[in-house]
Amino acid sequence: MKIHREGYRYIIIATILWIGLGWLAGHFIPVMWLAGVITFILFLVWFWVVAFFRLPNRNFVHGEHKIIAPADGKVVVIEETYEGEYFMHNCLQVSIFMSPVNVHVNRNPVSGVIKYMKYHKGKYLVAWHPKSSTENERTTIVIGNDKGDILMRQIAGAMARRIKFYVQEDDIVKQNEEFGFIRFGSRVDLFLPLGTKVNVQIGDVVKGGVTVVAHYDEQK
Repeated sequence: MKIHREGYRYIIIATILWIGLGWLAGHFIPVMWLAGVITFILFLVWFWVVAFFRLPNRNFVHGEHKIIAPADGKVVVIEETYEGEYFMHNCLQVSIFMSPVNVHVNRNPVSGVIKYMKYHKGKYLVAWHPKSSTENERTTIVIGNDKGDILMRQIAGAMARRIKFYVQEDDIVKQNEEFGFIRFGSRVDLFLPLGTKVNVQIGDVVKGGVTVVAHYDEQK
């Protein structure tokens, strides 16, 4: 397992706080057990920060007809909905909620060309709020190939305060490569063509780069 580059700064800060505040607690709090509790809590915070930015080794799943999960988390939405930023028509929406304990790397579900990319500043409503997909900080990224276009939307949540993205329009991308990262919890939405065969159900736990979320029409 590796540590994602987005985490280096935060891990250094957490380490300094753990060591520094732990030292102060041990020297200035006369009650030994209380100083120990404080030091242990600081260690747990440090451990959580390190775990949050983990980058586990995985055997990625590939396939030109497969649409792979772009993130780790739980499937919370599968429904037909109107997509009003790029497609301007109804699509099949599949949403994956990432809790603070999930891996937060975001990966390309398919290979293709970035046909559209836009970053939106916004609010920090909880990720499951109905208006979070249109009012929160977010990015919209569309990957196109000869089988059609797929829209991905990174959505910041109440804890997530920074969305990172590593692609721009006209970039050629490969399935399962990183396209972004969201710090401290959030959601990724997929907007697929109507009629796309979905392989997951609401409540399913998926892994980015591994779980096959849906399939293209193999006749295309």
